[in-house]
Amino acid sequence: MEDQGKQTRTLMDKALSGAYYPFVVKLLTASLMIAVTVWIFTGIIALLVNLSHVFSDGWETVAHHSIMKIITMLALLELLRTLYSYMHLGRVKVTFILDAALVVLIGELIGLWYREYTSMEVVLSLVVITVLVILRIVTSKYSPHVDEDSNTELK
Repeated sequence: MEDQGKQTRTLMDKALSGAYYPFVVKLLTASLMIAVTVWIFTGIIALLVNLSHVFSDGWETVAHHSIMKIITMLALLELLRTLYSYMHLGRVKVTFILDAALVVLIGELIGLWYREYTSMEVVLSLVVITVLVILRIVTSKYSPHVDEDSNTELK
């Protein structure tokens, strides 16, 4: 009886001390990666199925929806790249986050072509995209390079 209490206390000590934290983080990250991958595959299937609507809905309408879906899938690929780097490096690279944000914002800018917009919306979008591009250049130029041997991978 006393041995079981000691074993339970040891498990609690390990859980509270963070011994299981890397495992849980890897499990959650892998689950997110699987979910995003499935989401991308279903998006590709929906994109291919949508091609059959070209003759009934018109080429331009289908092209508009296809472009927006493709940009969304590119943003999801950037998200996958971010999750993958987190799995292997144990940290999130800011450049990957900026890449994902740029893809999404450029997609929104393209989306403005297909709806009514004000010049202020376009200018604001362009300013935000320009700032993100500058940040992307700065972070890639001054980013610390991590050696493969000394990375902070979750173990």
